[in-house]
Amino acid sequence: MVRYFDDIEVGETYEHGSQDVTKDEIVEFAEQYDPQPFHVDEDAAEETAFGGLAASGWHTASMCMRLLVEVMDEADWASQGARGVDALRWIRPVRPGDTLSVEVEVVDKRTDEDNPAVGHVDSKLTGYNQDGEAVISWIGLGMVERRHDDQ
Repeated sequence: MVRYFDDIEVGETYEHGSQDVTKDEIVEFAEQYDPQPFHVDEDAAEETAFGGLAASGWHTASMCMRLLVEVMDEADWASQGARGVDALRWIRPVRPGDTLSVEVEVVDKRTDEDNPAVGHVDSKLTGYNQDGEAVISWIGLGMVERRHDDQ
């Protein structure tokens, strides 16, 4: 059953995982999008504040975004995309061998004054590693279709 804006409640939470992180994926992503030494070169990374190879924060966000999309598919939200994100934080490095999962909590919802067909649903995503440590968080500014009179 499709869940519309009208069906979603503030405080709802969803958990989903897992995404394994490999050295090859970290380096491949970074070589293309964020080629800093601590993302692409193990030896150079040892000499940085990270003390070893770490995934780009953008790579971490991308992996967690994939998990978020899977959450929305499972929950069967009538998603209409998003207006952006607020409060993006990279909390701790993601390393080769880590396994990521996400928790999503609906933190706010409101109707769109200009477009009555859409409602705004703000959700806090927190990404965790296999030890339950938070590695990333953000507030997603989602848009969800509103229920029509015939639905």
